[in-house]
Amino acid sequence: MHRDGSRVPGAGVAVVGPGTAAMWKKRPSLPHDTVIRSPSSSSVASASGDSEEEDTGFLEVTVSDMKHPPPELGPMPTGLSPQQVVRRHILGSIVQSERSYVDSLKRILQDYRNPLMEMEPKVLSARKCQVVFFRLKEILQCHSMFQIALSSRVAEWDSAEKIGDLFVASFSKSMVLDVYSDYVNNFTTAMSLIKKACLTKPAFLDFLKQKRQMASTDRVTLYGLMVKPIQRFPQFILLLQDMLKNTPKGHADRLSLQLALTELETLAEKLNEQKRVADQVAEIQQLSKSISDRSSLSKLLNSGQRQLLLCETLTETVYGDRGQLIKSKERKVFLLNDMLVCANINFKGQLEISSLVPLGPKYVVKWSTALPQVQVVEVGQESGAYDKDNVVIHNAGAKKHAPTGPALHNKVYLGPPRLFQELQDLQKDLAVVEQITLLISTLHGTYQNLNMTVAQDWCLALQRMMKVKEEEIHSANKCRLRLLLPGKPDKSGRPISVMVVFITPNPLSKISWVNCLHLAKIGLREENQPGWLCPDEDKKSKAPFWCPILSCHMPAFSSKALDLQLSAAVHNPVQSSLLGFSAISTSLPQGYLWVGGGQEGAGGQVEIFSLNRSVPRTVKSFPVASPVLCMEYIPEVAEEDAEGTEEPRAGAEQPPATLHPTVCLGLRDGSIAVYGSVDTGTQCLLTCKSPGMQPVLCLKHSPEYLFAGLQDGTVAAYPRNNGGLWDLTEQPTRLPVGTGPVRALLMLDETLWASCANQVTVLDTSTLCAQQTFEAHPDTETSVTHMIKAGSGVWMAFSSGSSIRLFHTETLEHLQEINIATRTTFVLPGQRHVRVTSLLICQGLLWVGTDQGIIVLLPVPRLEGIPKITGKGMVSLNGHGGPVDFLAVALSTLAPDVLKGDQEEEEGEEEKPLELDGPPPREIRKKGILLQYRLRSTSHLPGQLLSVRDAPVGTGTPEHTEEDGSIYEMADDPDVWVRSRPCARDAPRKEISSVAIISGGRGYRNFSSELQRRGGDADSTLLIWQLPLML
Repeated sequence: MHRDGSRVPGAGVAVVGPGTAAMWKKRPSLPHDTVIRSPSSSSVASASGDSEEEDTGFLEVTVSDMKHPPPELGPMPTGLSPQQVVRRHILGSIVQSERSYVDSLKRILQDYRNPLMEMEPKVLSARKCQVVFFRLKEILQCHSMFQIALSSRVAEWDSAEKIGDLFVASFSKSMVLDVYSDYVNNFTTAMSLIKKACLTKPAFLDFLKQKRQMASTDRVTLYGLMVKPIQRFPQFILLLQDMLKNTPKGHADRLSLQLALTELETLAEKLNEQKRVADQVAEIQQLSKSISDRSSLSKLLNSGQRQLLLCETLTETVYGDRGQLIKSKERKVFLLNDMLVCANINFKGQLEISSLVPLGPKYVVKWSTALPQVQVVEVGQESGAYDKDNVVIHNAGAKKHAPTGPALHNKVYLGPPRLFQELQDLQKDLAVVEQITLLISTLHGTYQNLNMTVAQDWCLALQRMMKVKEEEIHSANKCRLRLLLPGKPDKSGRPISVMVVFITPNPLSKISWVNCLHLAKIGLREENQPGWLCPDEDKKSKAPFWCPILSCHMPAFSSKALDLQLSAAVHNPVQSSLLGFSAISTSLPQGYLWVGGGQEGAGGQVEIFSLNRSVPRTVKSFPVASPVLCMEYIPEVAEEDAEGTEEPRAGAEQPPATLHPTVCLGLRDGSIAVYGSVDTGTQCLLTCKSPGMQPVLCLKHSPEYLFAGLQDGTVAAYPRNNGGLWDLTEQPTRLPVGTGPVRALLMLDETLWASCANQVTVLDTSTLCAQQTFEAHPDTETSVTHMIKAGSGVWMAFSSGSSIRLFHTETLEHLQEINIATRTTFVLPGQRHVRVTSLLICQGLLWVGTDQGIIVLLPVPRLEGIPKITGKGMVSLNGHGGPVDFLAVALSTLAPDVLKGDQEEEEGEEEKPLELDGPPPREIRKKGILLQYRLRSTSHLPGQLLSVRDAPVGTGTPEHTEEDGSIYEMADDPDVWVRSRPCARDAPRKEISSVAIISGGRGYRNFSSELQRRGGDADSTLLIWQLPLML
C-alpha cells in the first residue's frame, strides 16, 4: 500500500526505508566475507563538518571481490530462438555496463578521494573532500549489492530468463533515491569547489593533471567520472527498453520489466528535476554575485521568489543606419518568472583547467527589465508593436542621436538590415517597371535592347528579387530575436524604446525564447498567481511556468438564447501556411476545436473555434437535431497509414482515402453524423440512425471500422466503403456487450475495450469477436464511465465513488487504486462526496476532472512501463462552478523544414538548384541570355544585376553577406562547449509539439479567490491551459 492508500503489485518488491539492511525481498543470505557495519556514534558527522567520516544514515557494506567476482555470462546454449539470442546479448550489455560503472565509482574513491585524504600536506581539507565526494561510497555499496544479485540471475538465465523483478527490488526503495538525490543536489557544489581549488591551489591542479595522464587508456577526467552517476539511470532505461521490445507478451518477465521501467523512469525524473532546480539556483547565485548587494535587483534575486525559466548564451548584434553589422558580442540572457536580465560574460581561467572541469563564467549585468514591458518584434511585423507617433526607437549599442528631418520623425524602419523597407522599395520599383512595360508596348519601332522581351525580363527579375527578399525576411526571423525594451524618456517627455537584437544558435532556440516569453507573461496574470497547489510540498503553490498555465476562459457557445449543456470536444489539427514562424510560438495548437452539447429535450449545438491565435475565435456555429453526446476526430486514411512519410504511394493497392479528415457526432436521438473539416465548408457528408435508434454514448474508430457504444448495451460496427467513408447505409454489425449502456470505448492495438456496468469486454477489431470480459469494479451498481491508456496500463473512472483504478493492458490485472478525494480536500476542506467526471493523459500528466469543478493533476510515467502514480500531484486553483464535463487535448506539430537553419536550406538548394522556380519556359531563358550579354558592359556600375538569371556569386549586397557569414562563424565556434553554449550542429530535432488542454463545464471558478463564481446558473465555459512547447 502507498501512503495515499494506493495499491501496487509486489512483483517481489519489498519497500525498504533508509537505514535498513535488506536490499530486496528475496535477498540471498550474506556470505561470511560480507561485512555489514553500522556507523558508531563517534563516527557520525554532517557533510559540512570536519570529520573524515560521513553521517550516511546507511549501513556500510563491504563486499569482497575475491569471493564475489563480477557476473559473467556463460557460453550461449544451442537451440535458442532469435528473440532469446537478442535478450541474451542485451543481458550481456547490462552486465558489462554495470561492471564498467562500478569500476568508475571505485576509481573515484581509490584514485582521487583516498589519496587526497591521506596526502600530507593536504591540498584539499578533509571537510572539502567530504563535500566533493559526498555519497559516492553509498552509491558504490548499492551497486555492489546489485552486482551480487545480478550474478545469481546471470547464472540461472538460460533456465529462468528473469531480470525485471531484480531491478524493481533494487531501485524502487527510498534509500536509493535518497543517496542519488544527495549526490545530484551536491554535484554543482562539488564542481564549484573543484574549480575554485584548481584556480587557487597549483598543487591540486597538478594532482588532477597527473591522474589524467596516468589514466592513459581512456584519459577520463575526474569530472568525466563524477558525471557517470547522473547518467546511470538513463542508461539503464535504454537497456530495459531494448529488453522489453524483445520480450513477447505472456513471458514471465514482461510485467516485471514494465514495472522496472516505471521505477527507473520515476527515479530518473525526480533526479532530473532536482538537478534542474540545483542548476537554476546555482545560475541565479552566480548572477547575483555580479551585482552590488544594495541594488534592488540583488534583493530580488536573493529573495527566493524568482524562478529561472530559461537562460542561454545569445549573440547581441548592433547595426548601423544602413543595416550594416557594426559589432556583435556574446551575452548571457536570463528569463526569470517576472523579469529579463542580460549580462556580459567574463571568462577567466586557464584553458587547461577548463579541460579538467567545466568553468562557469562570471557575469556583469548589462540591463534588466520587468517582463510585461518586453515586446518581441518581428522583421516586417512592426506595425502593431508600438505607437509609432509617440515612441522613438533607438538601436541598442548604436550611437545615440536625435532623429532629424520630417521623414525620420514619422517613419522608423527597425531593420536590421532594413529588409522590410528594401522589400517595399522593390515593390514600388516593380510598379514603375510595369508602367514602363506598358509604355514600351506602345513603341512603333523595333529596337535591339528596348523591346517587350527586355521589359518582361525586368519584371521577372524584380519578382525574383522580391521572392529572395521575402526569404531573407523569413530567414531573419528564424534566428533573430528582436526585443523592444523601455528606455528613459527624452527631454520632451516622449518615451524612448530600445531595440535589442539577439542571434540565437538555431531556429529551435528562437522558438523556445518567444514561447517562454509569451507563457511567462501569461503566468503573471492574477489567476495564475498561484495557479496550482502542491500537496507534496505542504500545500505550497508551485511556480506557474512548470505547470500548465491557464491561458484563457471563455463561453463555450456564442448563442445566449438556449441553456446549453456541454458534452464533448475534439481537436481537428490543420497546418496553417499563413501562420508566421514566431506566431507558432505564441498561438494555441494549430487547427480547430469542435465543441458539442445541447439542451435536454431540445436540439443540439456545435461550436467550432479557430486556434491559430493566442485566444480562440469562433468560426462557425450550427444546430443539430438532437443533443450531442460524443465526438470522434478521424484523420484521413493516408494520414494514419503513412504518418511521417513524405513519399506518395502511387500504385499501392489500397482503398482510396477520404479527401479530408472528418468529425463524427453521436446524438441522443440515435443519429450518427459525419462532417467534413472546416476547410471544406463543414458539410454533413453522411448521417444515419443507430440500430433501434439507441442514443450514441461513445464513438471510436479503427482503420476498418467506426464503433458506436449504444444505450442498450451493444456496440455497432460500421465498415468503411470504397470511397473511404463509413458505410452508414447498410445495417452495422451489432456486438452485444451487456444489458446496461456502453459508457466508454477504448482502442488498444488490435482490440477494442467496451465498458458495460462494472465490466469491460475486450473485442478483436478484425474478427469483431469478444476475446474476454473482466470485472473492473466489485460493485455491480457501479459503471465504468471513462477509460484512458498510458504505457502498458489503462486508468478507469466510475459512476460512483472517488477512486480511479489502473489495469494492465496485457494481463488485465488490477495494479493500483487512487482516491481523488484525498487531493481535492486541499482546495475544498470538509467537502461532500467526490465523483470523477472526466479523464485525460497528456505529456506524463493524468488530468482528473471532478463533479465539484476541481481538476487534479497526477504524474504518470511516459514510457512503455506501467503508468502507476507515485506522487500526490497538484490541484488546480482554477476550475468550474459545476462538474467538469470533459477534458480534451489539442496537439499540433511543427514541420521539420521550418526548423532548418539557413545553412541547411542553402545546402538543400545546392543539391537541387533547378527546382527553385521550376523549369523556366524556353523563351524566358533566351531573354535572360540576351539581357545578360547586353549588361556585361555595365558590370562596373553600382547596383544589382537586373536579370531573371541568377546573379553571379559575390554580387549580393555586401552587408547581407558579411552579416550572415558572421552568424554562421559564431554558431559553429569549436570552442563552444567551454563557453557553455549549444552548438548549431546539435542533433537535429524532427519536430516540436504544441499542446493545450481544454476543460468544459458550468461557469468559471477561482478557488483561491473569495469572490467565487458558482456554476449553478452560469453559462457553459471553456478553460484552456497551455503547456510549454515540447522541444
